[in-house]
Amino acid sequence: MLFTASFLPGFRDNGTELGGLPTRPYDALAVAAVALQCLPLAARRRWPVSCLALVSLGFAADQLRGYHSVAGTALPIALIAVGSRLDHRRRTTALLLSAAYVPLAVALHRIGPGDPPSEFVTFYLALALAWGIGTWHRSTRAAEAEHRRRVAEDTRAAERARIARELHDVVTHHVTAMVVQAEAARYLTAVPDRLDQSLTAVTDTGRRAITDLRHLLDLLDPGHGSDPGNDPGARTPPVGRLLTLVEQTRRAGQPVEFTEEGTPAEETGSADLVAYRVVQESLTNALKYAQGHRTSVRVHHGGKEIAVEVSTDGAGPDGPHGTGPEAAHPAARPAAHPGGSGRGLDGLRERVDVLGGEFSAARQTDGGFVVRVRIPTGSPS
Repeated sequence: MLFTASFLPGFRDNGTELGGLPTRPYDALAVAAVALQCLPLAARRRWPVSCLALVSLGFAADQLRGYHSVAGTALPIALIAVGSRLDHRRRTTALLLSAAYVPLAVALHRIGPGDPPSEFVTFYLALALAWGIGTWHRSTRAAEAEHRRRVAEDTRAAERARIARELHDVVTHHVTAMVVQAEAARYLTAVPDRLDQSLTAVTDTGRRAITDLRHLLDLLDPGHGSDPGNDPGARTPPVGRLLTLVEQTRRAGQPVEFTEEGTPAEETGSADLVAYRVVQESLTNALKYAQGHRTSVRVHHGGKEIAVEVSTDGAGPDGPHGTGPEAAHPAARPAAHPGGSGRGLDGLRERVDVLGGEFSAARQTDGGFVVRVRIPTGSPS
């Protein structure tokens, strides 16, 4: 377009005029000068420096010959492209362009009518402005790319944390129950019936762990290893079916009192899943750190929230003891204390905070531990 406009009668003599030379009619050299200024612009994004060098040569010929074509507009365009896309040797390029401008200005001043040097300085500042616009555009683009990179990294980190929480919630409870049951089985070799019950519980817990892991893997990669004949709902974790979770913990030898009040709301968002995870993690900690001590689980379904409280008695000398097989063998029972890495409780706190709920976990005066949670229902899943 710029090349064509340079030959239109209305634009032919209305281009850049530097040095005050009289306008000369177009000839064959004028066509070459116009082409040298306009055509390289097509490659300014891929080869910005080469484009600027060719455009500068064409501009110098245009001014020294006095054509004053509108094609001179290509010079600031090429400068913007260089400032925007050049990543290396930017200072060297700017110095070379400034050095090349000096002899052009001197030549035009000598062969022209002798315009004041301020005209050349003003034109140089205009070219520097074009360079600055390109530099600003480059820095803006770099800042946007950095922002996108950080957002992508934060997204990946959040997804890794979410996967870690899911793996912790799914695996830890089942594996802890299996370890406790297998440890207790060591002391039941003289009681075949109870030994068989303990090993059966280990097997059932292992199968549940495999089922939950498959469900989690299906969530992470829905298209991998899916079986159209299986019902996806059958692999869904028993959200809201807390009694099954409590019964599993009881079979592992942990005395658990369970109370569930109220009617679950039809639409709870992620609240019921988070409530399930709270109970699951709390029972896992009870198995790990307070095996055989009475644990109480209370769940209340309100109109606008789900309240969960899980408490475990301490290990005082007169405290309660479990009725399972591990209670008869203190060596098979870990000390009662809420130790561990804290990953589970931190993960629960994050889950509850996301839904706008309240979470607290504290040691009781008798050495036990209590977790209290209030989760608004109807939160976005």
